[in-house]
Amino acid sequence: MKAAEAEKSPVILGVSEGAAKYMGGFTTVVKMTEGLVEDLKITVPVAIHLDHGSSFDSCKAAIDAGFSSVMIDGSHHPIDENVAMTKKVVDYAHAKGVSVEAEVGTVGGTEDGVTGGINYADPNECLRVVKEAEVDALAAALGSVHGPYSGEPKLGFDEMKEISELTGAPLVLHGGSGIPEHQIKKAIELGHSKINVNTECQIVWTAAVREKLATDDKVYDPRKVIGPGVDAIIKTVTEKIQEFGSNGKA
Repeated sequence: MKAAEAEKSPVILGVSEGAAKYMGGFTTVVKMTEGLVEDLKITVPVAIHLDHGSSFDSCKAAIDAGFSSVMIDGSHHPIDENVAMTKKVVDYAHAKGVSVEAEVGTVGGTEDGVTGGINYADPNECLRVVKEAEVDALAAALGSVHGPYSGEPKLGFDEMKEISELTGAPLVLHGGSGIPEHQIKKAIELGHSKINVNTECQIVWTAAVREKLATDDKVYDPRKVIGPGVDAIIKTVTEKIQEFGSNGKA
């Protein structure tokens, strides 16, 4: 949020079920965010988003706690089941003014318990989810992965263009860490409105904290230990905001 405020950019705080549980629960996430917005005098729009909601009950719990958007991930189910479970979440969420993201195809890699090989989204299935479930955003699996990449990512731009034109829905790019800037910009041109970045933040945080511990054997205050990690994340998020072009749009 500090980076977003400095860059005058809207920001989405994506929280997985695992991260929310680690922090104490969905309500803790919401109340902590609301407190930080007030105390840090954040003026830019801040969304609290559930990433990879695994069920209707999980999405409902996040919505009831005050999340402003949720993702229901039915991508591991047959398309009929994916549409049905997504529509159920949409009906509940929209009645409470909450937006919904759905996924078609499978994003590869592993992140916070989400594991799978790359399974490219079928354009016709994407259209079904968008039209029948009436979602607000679509995560169409098009070659990205959760976690670090082995070699340079190869996004399916032809498929991306087809799905964007066919559905007209704002697209979501999962596994945004490590994708070269020219591919990111191309994905934005072809309809991506939300890009998820997590692994890069984790990597720079860990590197900065390790360096602090390696160079200062007298440090013991956790605030001083993790401080360089927080600064590293702020720097990385600032760079991503500028790369994505959302700076100055709040």
